Amino acid sequence: MHMALQKTIIFSFLLLISLAMADSAPTAKPLDSSSSQSATVQIVYTERPQHEEPEAYHIRTLTAVLGSDEAAREALVYSYKTAASGFSARLTPAQVSEIQKQPGVLQVVPSRTLQLHSGPGGLQ
Repeated sequence: MHMALQKTIIFSFLLLISLAMADSAPTAKPLDSSSSQSATVQIVYTERPQHEEPEAYHIRTLTAVLGSDEAAREALVYSYKTAASGFSARLTPAQVSEIQKQPGVLQVVPSRTLQLHSGPGGLQ
């Protein structure tokens, strides 16, 4: 199988797993009113870091956009380390544009909660 197709299939699978896991992710701390007006939770997929712990890498990536380690830690919702490498964070549209330019960032997608039906009684 062609390497690019393999990567696309693996990435799509990891995206589905991450979306399913987002339901169980911790709730984000509210940000101050000036930054939370247009901030939404985004899932940022990154390359797997080679020489540092994933959460430290995720914080460093956020810090490059948000300007401080403290702001990065406040924005971070969850750090994905097992099935996929990445994190979810509260980001404004401008911050999403900036984080997409960071080295090692593969994709940024809005976090969504999906409800799976639990059988015939669950359909409406």
